[in-house]
Amino acid sequence: MARLILFNKPFGVLSQFTDRGSETARATLSDYIEIKGVYPAGRLDRDSEGLLLLCDDGRLQARIADPRFKLPKTYRVQVEGDPSEAALEALRGGVMLKDGMTLPARAEAIAPPELWPRNPPIRERKSVPDHWLQITLREGRNRQVRRMTAAVGLPTLRLVRWSIGDWTVSGIAPGEFRQITV
Repeated sequence: MARLILFNKPFGVLSQFTDRGSETARATLSDYIEIKGVYPAGRLDRDSEGLLLLCDDGRLQARIADPRFKLPKTYRVQVEGDPSEAALEALRGGVMLKDGMTLPARAEAIAPPELWPRNPPIRERKSVPDHWLQITLREGRNRQVRRMTAAVGLPTLRLVRWSIGDWTVSGIAPGEFRQITV
């Protein structure tokens, strides 16, 4: 049996247990998780929030993180601007980025989700509308969702990974985790 930890990573936390890359200490997983022998299955950028999976089994870790297994990852994304049907269709069909064409994604406009407050809060501009999208990917390039939304003219303001496969962050507060066996 493998141990799997579903962690709701807060904004500003590194997806690693140590921080060797800066002169000022930044928050890491070790500030929240004191369980030995577990490692992140994939990454979530420092300025993104939501579900990060950690486990103690290398095969399970590879199965979760490796794009070859095409485990769907769903994000709730607050974007600047008004998403047109053309922009959504572009996301659905794949977007050309500097490192090549992305795979098609599921993308839809959604009502603002009920989420925890972000610290610090998102800047609000009265002259520029913002909207929410739900985007599901089956690949995991560096900062892919942010680069995709920017490519279709919708810069990302807030990015929350909601689920990976059947695992979800629903019901887990930021900085908290749930441990299960699989």
